[in-house]
Amino acid sequence: MRFGTAWPQGNFTWVTKTTEVAPGFHVLLLKGPWGVDLDVMEISLAIDTPEGIVLVVGCSHPTIEKIVEAATQAINKPVHLVLGGTHLLPAKDEDISRIASALRDTWKVAWIAPVHCTGEPAFAILKKTFGDRYLYAGLGTTLALGVTPRPIVGARHCALTAMDDDDLRSYRALLASSTDKGHALFGHAENCCEHA
Repeated sequence: MRFGTAWPQGNFTWVTKTTEVAPGFHVLLLKGPWGVDLDVMEISLAIDTPEGIVLVVGCSHPTIEKIVEAATQAINKPVHLVLGGTHLLPAKDEDISRIASALRDTWKVAWIAPVHCTGEPAFAILKKTFGDRYLYAGLGTTLALGVTPRPIVGARHCALTAMDDDDLRSYRALLASSTDKGHALFGHAENCCEHA
């Protein structure tokens, strides 16, 4: 298919499988569900660093576990940091706890910086599971990488971590009431990437 391009001199290559696009930079291509009947191909980025893999994910529709597995197969190192959406918004607390423990204990993920479609209950469970190795990464956050990744806090940014217990109870009650009425809060959970 030809549609033209804004970059006529560009050298674009279709990515159809996991590919090392530059030394140490691996594009991971995995299929995952999105919505009720639609499977999508989702791209993640695994970066080979001296500390291990820095894994940048989008919404993790293929599941965060499968993406971590693909990254460790592409780069034979442990995962130092997972940054991005973990698609746990629609998950139950017991599933989130199982996944969080598996990331920490089975996959040996050292640090996690979840965003957008992770969901507030999952933020709290991941924070509890990873402790000091949980990084807040909201809109506008800049992370400094290295042995100990950390957010760079500027004058206009505050270092948040997750909702407190009262906020989390209110969030869950609001989510439950909207789901009971036949629609999900903020739209369908399957479309969570649109709310980044």
